[in-house]
Amino acid sequence: MEKRTLMAFVLSFLVLVLWSYFFSPQPEPPPERQAAPPAPVQQPYSPEDVRPYVERQVDEAVLQSAEREPVRPAVKFVEVDTPRYSMIMSTEGPTITSFKLKHYRETADRGSPVIELVSLSPGQALPLEIAYTPAGSGIIPPAVYEVEETRIVLGEGDSPRDLVFRSEPREGVESVYTFRFFPDRYSVDLDIQSRNLGQAPVQGTFTAQLRALPHDTGQGYYAFRGLAVLADGKVNELKMKKSHEEERIEGAIGWVAYEDEYFMTAIVPEDHSRALFTGIKLLSGVLEGVHSPEPVQIQPSGAASARYSLYYGPRDLGILKAEGNSLEKAIYFGWTDIIAKPLLHVLRFFEKYLHNYGLAIIFLTILVKILFWPLTNKSYRSMGEMKKLQPRLLKLREKYKNDRQAMNREMMTLYRTYKINPMSGCLPMVVQLPVFFALFRVLGSAIELRHAPFFLWINDLSAPDRLFSLPVSLPLMAPPIGIPVLTLLMGASMFLQQKMTPTPGDPAQARIMMLLPVIFTFFFINFPSGLVLYWLVNNLISIGQQYHVLKRSK
Repeated sequence: MEKRTLMAFVLSFLVLVLWSYFFSPQPEPPPERQAAPPAPVQQPYSPEDVRPYVERQVDEAVLQSAEREPVRPAVKFVEVDTPRYSMIMSTEGPTITSFKLKHYRETADRGSPVIELVSLSPGQALPLEIAYTPAGSGIIPPAVYEVEETRIVLGEGDSPRDLVFRSEPREGVESVYTFRFFPDRYSVDLDIQSRNLGQAPVQGTFTAQLRALPHDTGQGYYAFRGLAVLADGKVNELKMKKSHEEERIEGAIGWVAYEDEYFMTAIVPEDHSRALFTGIKLLSGVLEGVHSPEPVQIQPSGAASARYSLYYGPRDLGILKAEGNSLEKAIYFGWTDIIAKPLLHVLRFFEKYLHNYGLAIIFLTILVKILFWPLTNKSYRSMGEMKKLQPRLLKLREKYKNDRQAMNREMMTLYRTYKINPMSGCLPMVVQLPVFFALFRVLGSAIELRHAPFFLWINDLSAPDRLFSLPVSLPLMAPPIGIPVLTLLMGASMFLQQKMTPTPGDPAQARIMMLLPVIFTFFFINFPSGLVLYWLVNNLISIGQQYHVLKRSK
């Protein structure tokens, strides 16, 4: 029974790994991606390009009318610098054309460029577009707004600063955008005031659109990359794979976001009343999420307003919880979430005092082993008793090899005689499976481990374990190519543990069991080193515990 349980455990693990490799959502990259816009002096969007940025069927008459308009105001750019990020805003939209996180870099190298959260190139689309759109106005190019300041700098302890954009009247409606920046937050508050300057009521909608181009930004396992929306308190992840594939969700919309392994951009409306969310994958590969609440009518000389919070930052549980607006729900570990979240909190607690996530993983592993110590002790005692009976069981299998029913009957008699319950070694392992899978999810995708150093050559617990860098390519090994020391030690510990386990009576099954350490070593060779570290420490503690129990049972 112990062997069947172990095989079930192994098969469950293999299913988990293979599912993550073949079926976890991987967005299709666009056929050709333009380079990201350089620095602020460049104009990311051409003022003369008045064609809309969305790839939909448009009214040619509207386009021709737009092209006959007089010269539009020149597009200006505003730089915003805070302790947490540097941002560039364009008066066209207005929109955010660059958002760089100062405390996160592309690689573990300190000289690596900082993370850029705006993934769209010039001419692809406006990354962010929020506007009051009168009904029946058709598709028109984004307006160019007026702004008085071109640079805002906030230091630690400074008060929040406002930046105001004003538009010329369009369709008889004038809009004023007020962005508020904070020195200690990643989020930006936005207040929109739209005033009706005409003589008749105007019916329209405050529509918010978020666009991003999916791309691989890390090596997180089970990481979702795509559009997500919080509707009626539940997170919905949209897995759109085909061009022009569209999904619609109606309900109380809490936020609309684009997520990748470790970062996210989100639009959080202040009004969480019923609205429609539409997600679509455009032909270029750009993902577009549209938040459309109920229409608002503005009377002549009247005004309507809408408030939002814009979050551009890491998918860090602590940061998102501090930001509020249920943004922490964006971190979801699937069916293991109820176990994984507490484990992540414990991991963060240990790191707070140890200042090293590698040590935090070791202490977390020890804590989990202590919690399950009685159960594993029972399992190992049962394994020891089964090892004592192994010679007799082999004789029974040989004696009744042609009569399975008689063999099972005699084996059950033997178990009753020596008061051994074959299931006693099975249940403890089954109980621990959800915890193992939860740890697999946390250690494989938590941003806390991204670029977190351990000791010696391990300088990134979210990356595969590699000692040295070899100028070669090897099958099954993801770059960089090097010696996976930690992974090899993990495989050796599994081999030692396997040698301590009672040998199955079936020679074919015994050979398979002896191959498991080799199979697991190949599977773990590209896993994050934090996950390999957990598995190695878990094996070493298990070996010690198993040795102690088996020695006492002799």
